Formats: sequence, structure tokens, C-alpha cells
Amino acid sequence: MPEHTFRVNGEQVTVDAADDERLLWVLRDLLGITGPKYGCGINVCKACTSHLNGKAANPCAIPVKALKPTDEVTTIEGLPGTVGADLHPMQEAWLDRDVAQCGYCQPGQIMAAVALVRRVREEGREVTEADLDGIRNICRCGTYARIREAVKEGAQRM
Repeated sequence: MPEHTFRVNGEQVTVDAADDERLLWVLRDLLGITGPKYGCGINVCKACTSHLNGKAANPCAIPVKALKPTDEVTTIEGLPGTVGADLHPMQEAWLDRDVAQCGYCQPGQIMAAVALVRRVREEGREVTEADLDGIRNICRCGTYARIREAVKEGAQRM
């Protein structure tokens, strides 16, 4: 098996995996990082949303051979470390707004929300309703109203 080296949640890792193995399976099965959830495996549901070099990405669609040793993958487990706290402000907003119902999609939802807030801040503006409409993560329980409230609250805290 070929070796692949990259960073996950601030730590350099090397894994033995086939070149075409998807990053989601490397994270979950080889590294034991279970926050990114398997939903569809075809980059549609977004349950696995994580960050690749600070941008939202779906590991179910990324072959491990595409990663370089300098690439940084951040999952929900590593998100608090990006702010040096026990919980990221977006996670706190999620709890305060009681967003989760079944909770399956929530790690991906939170990671998408954080990436969105970072992107709009880089553009020098605030999160708009149109930005929120652009989040395409699927929530089977339909907690979209609470998700939107939490994203807005989390953005204020970030």
C-alpha cells in the first residue's frame, strides 16, 4: 500500500492506503476520527463536511492521493483547537439554539457554517440570508430554522 502524509487536526499523519481510497474512509476507518459522517458517499448530502486548508470540503469526494504533506484537514474534533477553546463559538451557538435533533448531520453543518463565516469575513461583509441559502448540507430532521439562527449567532461570536 502506498503511504500518504498530511495533517489532521494539527497533527502530521502518515497512512497506508490505496491512492483512490476516499479521505472519509481514511479518517474514519484508519485514523478513528468519526465526526465526519458517511451519508451519501457522492458529495451530495454534505454530512462529512470538514475543512481542507480552511475551506469547506467533503472528504467522501477526495481521494487520499490528492493530499500533500502540507495540506491541513480539520474535522469537527479539531475545530475547537482552531480557537484554543473547549468548544468553538459555532458549537456553543448550536448548543444554545438547541439545533440538534438526531444530530447525525450536525458536525458537517457546523463545519460548513464556520467556513461560510470565515469566507464572508474575508470578503469584508456580514452573513446574509442569501449566504445561508447557499449552505447545502442536508438535515433529515428538518431543523433548518434553528440551524440558520445558530449560524447567525455563531457568526456574532466568531
